[in-house]
Amino acid sequence: MSGKTENLLSTLRLQPVVPVIVIDDVKSAVPLARALVAGGLKAIEITLRTAAALDAIKAVADEVEGAVAGAGTVLDGKQWDQAINAGSKFIVSPGTGASLLDAAAATNVPLLPGAATATEVMQLRDRGYSVLKFFPAEQAGGAAYLSALASPLAGIQFCPTGGISLKNARDYLSLANVVCVGGSWVAPKAMVQAGDWEGITKLAAEAAILGK
Repeated sequence: MSGKTENLLSTLRLQPVVPVIVIDDVKSAVPLARALVAGGLKAIEITLRTAAALDAIKAVADEVEGAVAGAGTVLDGKQWDQAINAGSKFIVSPGTGASLLDAAAATNVPLLPGAATATEVMQLRDRGYSVLKFFPAEQAGGAAYLSALASPLAGIQFCPTGGISLKNARDYLSLANVVCVGGSWVAPKAMVQAGDWEGITKLAAEAAILGK
């Protein structure tokens, strides 16, 4: 697990914000990813929430220099295999199920599993995980909750996602147990639909300096 953990951390440490994006039209995947990379956000989580998601991951993995394509909203072993075959370099889940953990154990691709409670964190810790997604962050207690977990659950690091925006991202990034945050605000649906890649690059650049 240690090698996969270091691999995951090397990806998450590329930037303070991991874009969490939904692709409705695969044609927008490559220009969107290029815009994000140009702004300094190389690791990109493409959620498996649409029919275009897997093709979008493949397109980004194959065509966008500098991008590290990952799959989000992966719920089970079948989706894990599909995401890996599409070229995902990391996998993100909102929670954890048995088939997902079994699939993750069988490959070298790292998993960022979701947890929302101390019990879930401890269960994943028992499975060897020390880097977790805290989801849904704002609804589950926010930065204050994560801060409270830091001492009793020392050694666990988080990528909080859910309800995070430019306004509150620094609240999370200032915590010792937060490695980065996940957010969708860097690629608003309206801007993607309009093809405003320059505008998205500006949002990405703004997010890329949050940890500095």
